[in-house]
Amino acid sequence: MSIALDLDYHAHAERPKSGRASLVGLMKPELRDTLMGVGLDEREAKMRASQLWNWIYHNGVTDFDRMTNIQKGFRQKLADTFLLDRPEIVTEQISIDGTRKWLFRFRDPKNPLLPPVEVETVYIPEEDRGTLCVSSQVGCTLTCTFCHTGTQKLVRNLTAGEILGQILMARERLGDFPGGVRPNDGGLVPAPRGSGGSEGDSRAITNVVMMGMGEPLYNYDNVKQALLIASDEAGISLSKRRITLSTSGVVPFIEPTGREIGVMLAISLHAVRDELRDMLVPINKKYPLKELIQACRDYPGLSNARRITFEYVMLKDINDSDADARELVRLLAGIPAKINLIPFNPWPGTNYDCSSSSRIERFADIVNNAGYASPVRTPRGRDIFAACGQLKSETERLTKKERDALTA
Repeated sequence: MSIALDLDYHAHAERPKSGRASLVGLMKPELRDTLMGVGLDEREAKMRASQLWNWIYHNGVTDFDRMTNIQKGFRQKLADTFLLDRPEIVTEQISIDGTRKWLFRFRDPKNPLLPPVEVETVYIPEEDRGTLCVSSQVGCTLTCTFCHTGTQKLVRNLTAGEILGQILMARERLGDFPGGVRPNDGGLVPAPRGSGGSEGDSRAITNVVMMGMGEPLYNYDNVKQALLIASDEAGISLSKRRITLSTSGVVPFIEPTGREIGVMLAISLHAVRDELRDMLVPINKKYPLKELIQACRDYPGLSNARRITFEYVMLKDINDSDADARELVRLLAGIPAKINLIPFNPWPGTNYDCSSSSRIERFADIVNNAGYASPVRTPRGRDIFAACGQLKSETERLTKKERDALTA
């Protein structure tokens, strides 16, 4: 039985006030320039930016008064001028297997009069790691036919601060900041020892995957900024080898992802023939397999130590034949790769069924025998609709007329 907690959690749900901008999600030079805008000279602004960066991302502070190495008068000026906002937790659900799913609520950073938007974020605890699955958009444009998120129209991109806000809020909820207390309300395994951060500590969140709601590469600038901040050694300090960005195949942004962000890459493949992938992953009509696979071969930093993960959802009688497995091996020949076989996770209204265990095992054997690691992903959080392809929120896109009326 899963546990659902409807949380009256408003500690960080403050509505933005006129003239108060959030500092969460700014790069260090932007943070410095922002502080210069309130009267600091360049030298002091640079110093204060480093202090703020450490308080926000390393210590997880949301109250300027707790920043003890900053003069009290300036702390008050910061509080009067800026926010350190985090999302509101609407609900938190805990699966029988320890997986947690949060429904986070955000308000439009440019217009707080607009209705809030909501996204889902999932934490998956395992013995040797703790993985946070983060969303990049509210809804999605890609309409992949096996994915629940694809049934929700795109509402808007998340900002860099909102992407980071999911990580910061999850870390707070899991007691993952210095001095934090881990919750004891069901299902959470002890944090893995020595597998996270540069300090060799016992972080609950050791890995971040951009595999939640939305297509990350259709929100490239904000995702890039958020991940560069998440991997900064003076802040959240996640190794880039512990951050994975998953894309359905937005080919023009694959090379910049490797060159400018430098994180691990995952490809939502799911089919080995264009005619089938056109149906399952419609973006294939724009960027067919030949272009996608070539972009993978050219991915900066690609090596056996930095393999690309190819995700392949197992759909009964659709893409799970021996011939499909052999073509998958042929398609990826020469690419340092791992192939994640994902048992299909059903959702209300879907027309697909999951391949049988024996069929998945046979498929995996063919891929393994060709020399590729092909683990079968254990479904996690199915009972709370937190598994791969099951995330969705109820937020709907406003018409232009509705937005204009609210703005007015």
